[in-house]
Amino acid sequence: MSRPVHRKPEYHKINKDLFVLTYGALVAQLCKDYQRDEDVNKYLDEMGYSIGTRLVEDFLARSCVRRCHSFSEIIDIIAQVAFKMYLGVTPSVTCNNPSRNEFSLILDQNPLAEFVEELPAGRPSLSYCSLLCGILRGGLEMVHLAADVRFLQDRLKGDSVTEIGIRFLQTRDEKKYRWKK
Repeated sequence: MSRPVHRKPEYHKINKDLFVLTYGALVAQLCKDYQRDEDVNKYLDEMGYSIGTRLVEDFLARSCVRRCHSFSEIIDIIAQVAFKMYLGVTPSVTCNNPSRNEFSLILDQNPLAEFVEELPAGRPSLSYCSLLCGILRGGLEMVHLAADVRFLQDRLKGDSVTEIGIRFLQTRDEKKYRWKK
């Protein structure tokens, strides 16, 4: 009897443009359904959180990344591997404080806002891409890292770049647990 041949799993990708246009239609519909920008932002963040909690498994299976030992390693993996894998861009990373628990991901081009020229009229506080913040927060929580993730700058609001701020809310405990005898 022969053994089954182990094949590399096939991953089906959707067209990036189709995803971006579908996302734009979703945001437009949410703007019609909710009067307040805060409600739309909250809904997009919650939806992103749900995606992030599921996407982290796919990421870990496909990327074969090793265990990270610091917040800066985690942020580098997110920027160089995850963003490239799922969005096709690589943001630059900056550290915002000496305790090294606050970082910024700076996107020169935001793929979710590729076909958006400006925010809808009368929606000044709409955070169009808050889905990304939810995805990052959900993925980090699934690997037991609580984080506050928010947009610090947004090109759609007139800033020169899109900047996502990530602040880790807990310190990493590096203790090794041993069996009691």
